[in-house]
Amino acid sequence: MKLIIVESPTKAKTISKYLDKKFEIRASVGHIRDLPKNNKKAIDIEKGFIPHYEISPGKEKVVEELEKLSKNAEETILATDPDREGEAIAWHIKEACGLKNPKRIVFHEITENAVKEALEHPRNIDENLRKAQEARRVLDRLVGYDLSGLIWKKVRYGLSAGRVQSPALRIIMEREREIRSFIPENYWVITGEFKTKNGDIILLICDKEPRDETEVKNIIDIAKKAKAWEIVTIKQTEVKRSPRPPFTTSTIQQTASSRMGFSPSRTMSIAQRLYEQGLITYMRTDSVNVSQEALRKIYTEIEKIFGKNYLQPRAYATKSKSAQEAHEAIRPTKIDQKHSGTNDEQKKLYNLIWERTIASQMADAKILRTKISANICQMSDVKSQMLKAIPDFSASGSIVVFPGWLSADPISRGEDLELPKLSKDESITLININSEGKQTEPPDRYTEAGLVKELEKREIGRPSTYASIIKTINDRGYVLKEGKTLHPTDTGDVVSTFLENNFAEYISDSFTAEMENKLDEIAEGKREYEKMLKNFYGPFLKEVKAKDKTTKKLTNLGEAPEEFKCPVCGGSMIIKLSKTGKFLSCAKFPECQGARKIDGSIMEGPKETGEICPKCGGKLIEREGRFGKFISCANYPKCKFIKQSPEEEAKKKTGIKCPECKEGEIIERRGRFGLFYSCSNYPKCKFAIKAKPTGNICNLCGSLMMEGTKTIPERCSNKNCPNYNPHKIKK
Repeated sequence: MKLIIVESPTKAKTISKYLDKKFEIRASVGHIRDLPKNNKKAIDIEKGFIPHYEISPGKEKVVEELEKLSKNAEETILATDPDREGEAIAWHIKEACGLKNPKRIVFHEITENAVKEALEHPRNIDENLRKAQEARRVLDRLVGYDLSGLIWKKVRYGLSAGRVQSPALRIIMEREREIRSFIPENYWVITGEFKTKNGDIILLICDKEPRDETEVKNIIDIAKKAKAWEIVTIKQTEVKRSPRPPFTTSTIQQTASSRMGFSPSRTMSIAQRLYEQGLITYMRTDSVNVSQEALRKIYTEIEKIFGKNYLQPRAYATKSKSAQEAHEAIRPTKIDQKHSGTNDEQKKLYNLIWERTIASQMADAKILRTKISANICQMSDVKSQMLKAIPDFSASGSIVVFPGWLSADPISRGEDLELPKLSKDESITLININSEGKQTEPPDRYTEAGLVKELEKREIGRPSTYASIIKTINDRGYVLKEGKTLHPTDTGDVVSTFLENNFAEYISDSFTAEMENKLDEIAEGKREYEKMLKNFYGPFLKEVKAKDKTTKKLTNLGEAPEEFKCPVCGGSMIIKLSKTGKFLSCAKFPECQGARKIDGSIMEGPKETGEICPKCGGKLIEREGRFGKFISCANYPKCKFIKQSPEEEAKKKTGIKCPECKEGEIIERRGRFGLFYSCSNYPKCKFAIKAKPTGNICNLCGSLMMEGTKTIPERCSNKNCPNYNPHKIKK
């Protein structure tokens, strides 16, 4: 028996379809080892930055099983993903299970040919790739630990900083400061409604956008006095639109975000499932290459669906310096399979990949762009003729003459805007004219797609890290996503400002990009692991220690506006930062505890409830947090007793009895993954469901029903019941 170890059970299931019974396939379920949380035990700096790994909690049984199977196997083969992370997982499996001479195979698509081809060309674990991943992990831990520790001291406990998350936050804050300093200017858009000799109505817009209201009035007065108008120019230009290259990690995150609203982390998770099912090639790649075999199939598919005149073979240049040309772009493994995936999200993303892949080898789209300009040809009196001539009024339109690649990617087409057929010097009649006052707008805040594009442009991070960077600054509460836009929070503002003022060099674009290049050089065997970390960490630690001595604790963020006086003593106030954001505190704190919200409204301080803490005997007080009011011990943080306030507790009750213990009530709770509903008798009763219960009982299994989707009002809470899946629910 030969043992093949992969990361994912889905990947194992897919591979098992292609191999005979002499292969046993098992999954490590991701990483099996990691650095301990305690940083002092994690890395031995003095002995050469040696990391000390521990088996990840919950993975003990996995390691035990793999170790047992490998001892009975004639050969152990490590088939983890074809990148640094995959190489590191393979190495950790080898070390944790005590494997002596395991074989390493890689493939960029999970198809029968690719897997069997890889088995014929095994190799050893690439130590350079493994060390590059280890260097990144150690580097991120050292920077994060030291910077976060200083921020805890100088700003507020619980905050964090990171080698790549902090530059990303800085980019967001730089744009936010541009927006804050932006001074809008007034301008006017003048629109004329005209009638042609054929009776068509056409809207023409003044080519000039006046900044002065007097000029606007002057243009409108002249236009109204005009006796006749005529078409002065008609410009028609045929332009070509070329298709974009097939997807890379960066571009698929951007496109999925702008078109479908998927976050980068969501996109990568869905793509991972598609890859593991053998439906697409590996989804972490900088390359836009496509194999010759796949290209031949793409050409055949284009000719079959669209016709020979739609085919245009193309070669694309990879922009990324670190891209591995042996890798491919993200593409379907079966080109003739337009639709695939096991759920709606997978089907949407797969279809997007298929369209982009097919379109990348198709002919240019030909678009006819037309611009019509009109002006006054005759005035109603001599006096008006002496007035300064007004700008042209114009309209632009475009129609697709030949769709080309847009036939495969119709969303990119947009809408045709065809103008009425007119000729030069043709007379038109002004029916109505009006103006609309507007203001110039500041630059837009970043969307997730925009931030990924900016990170790639500045060479901050690598494609495999973009999703985790954005997720981290979101989870830390440094940004909030409103619609598609990322808004920095007060906390994000303060943390970024502190780092920019004190560690500008270490969170700059150039420094971050340079570190990525050094990690690439370790992967290529051109740079030593220990030397690189030593050259960085010595000066960095010295800088952190210096700032610890010279930087004062950031207890206030400046003086509050004079109109806001302390509601308790009437004195002046200062701006401070709490877990929930900025607030105004009395300058005499802690002698006076008066406080206001940032808008000036009075904040109520903690109130004693009259109850005694059941843990330490201290007084219980009511506080207000991110998710409403709650009751905690006055001796916090020594005592961490906490419970909901009566008002909040009442809101969370559903009035539905627990179906398991028959005594408790199902109540709303909040965990690390959001809201869920469980029994009030927890931990005695551990009944829990994902969504709010409806009170109804499932007609198939008798379990409690819970809220479903827009199309299906409710679904069963039992995962093993057919009614659990809204798309397969039985009537």
